[in-house]
Amino acid sequence: MLIRSTWTLCPQTAIALPKTYGLALSKHLHERLHLPLGSEEIPSTTYSGLMGTVTTSQDFVTFEAGEFYQLSLTGLQESAAKAIADLDLGDRLDFLGAAFQITDRTDDIASYETLYHTHVADEPEPIKQFELSFLTPTAFAQNRLHLPLPVPNLMFQSWLERWNHFAPVYLGSDDLLGYLGESVALTRHRIQTRTVPIHQSYIPGFTGTITLKVLSRADPLLANVAALLAQYAEFAGTGVKTRLGMGTTNLKYLDKSSLSI
Repeated sequence: MLIRSTWTLCPQTAIALPKTYGLALSKHLHERLHLPLGSEEIPSTTYSGLMGTVTTSQDFVTFEAGEFYQLSLTGLQESAAKAIADLDLGDRLDFLGAAFQITDRTDDIASYETLYHTHVADEPEPIKQFELSFLTPTAFAQNRLHLPLPVPNLMFQSWLERWNHFAPVYLGSDDLLGYLGESVALTRHRIQTRTVPIHQSYIPGFTGTITLKVLSRADPLLANVAALLAQYAEFAGTGVKTRLGMGTTNLKYLDKSSLSI
């Protein structure tokens, strides 16, 4: 089971929180889920932080009264997905002395088997181009540094690592990444750099939209695996620190009608 749950929140008055609020909120939610935070080598949950229009100052971020914000949690394996499905936040989210009214919740539910059959096993017509939106800062580990750029091979490596760890269907590793790197190109982007305060440091990441194109010489099966992993990114997130608010990803465009999962 896979789940991506999204809550819409609206503060009744302006709320100022420390810029580091994201870590506190992630801990608060994981405690309510009764799930560990930080003990897994590959996280079975992802978390977005509060997404929406804010005002920032040196040490604080302000959420405006009457504005709508979104918060998402995803579960990548059965126990995490079930905990999120069962999570009842009621009509208000309280943390760090602040209160956000909850106005809506939506759940996107799928399974590894369904995704695999929809994109690969049923041999659909290959998707040659898709657009991805990175809603929260996204970066990749580079030795002891973080790379805030949408490098296709690093994106596929991130998604594939999580897929192979949690899914019942193994897709492949180094050889597959090599083929994807030779067959999928970044053709357009509109991105900007944002930093995320985590612990005592600031991690640079990118947000924005990119277009990936499967080259004409690519095998149809490879194109379908690329589309599968891009769809999986909506659940798995992209890059590092996805359980702390980084790497929230949406698949925004496919060059054929939207696929049902």
